[in-house]
Amino acid sequence: MAEQDELVRDDAPATASKDIHPDRELSAETVTIGRPASELYDYWRDVANLPTFVENLESIEKLDDRRSRWTVKAPAGKSVSWISEITDDCPGESISWQSQEGADVPNSGKVEFIDVGQRGTIVRAVIAYEAPAGIVGKVVAKMFQREPRIQSRRDLRRFKQLMETGEISTNARNPAMKAEQEDK
Repeated sequence: MAEQDELVRDDAPATASKDIHPDRELSAETVTIGRPASELYDYWRDVANLPTFVENLESIEKLDDRRSRWTVKAPAGKSVSWISEITDDCPGESISWQSQEGADVPNSGKVEFIDVGQRGTIVRAVIAYEAPAGIVGKVVAKMFQREPRIQSRRDLRRFKQLMETGEISTNARNPAMKAEQEDK
């Protein structure tokens, strides 16, 4: 019998698994992007590209081909961090990961790239996470728009914009716009 703290894996999808930590929140978001699955996978698999569309990512440090250290903005000006390890990698199709022991926000997940012909690619992100401070932490994260479900939906939209148009549209004023407004 496996110990309580040990993660036991099965072959069920993350949303139906009987062995994924039952105390973790589960979210799944999907977007269709008008690009080939292999191209989207290649971009996502290079962790150096993730800050281009993952909004709350303060930093990501590649430790080796399968592990990276993530530091993410949290509510109230705080940061959380963890080491993430790729547990399954199917080139052009999917990437699965699991945070290592001691993570500020224990998490695991999978991103899939499903070719749908002329329509492009369905990108599906499934994330399981343990909210710090339990339900109170989850409510605070939602209030500050830092809850993983909200963030993953926004990040997938930004990924779509970036991959289809080469840029991410924003209504935020950049420094040049601010200076121009101040000169008036």
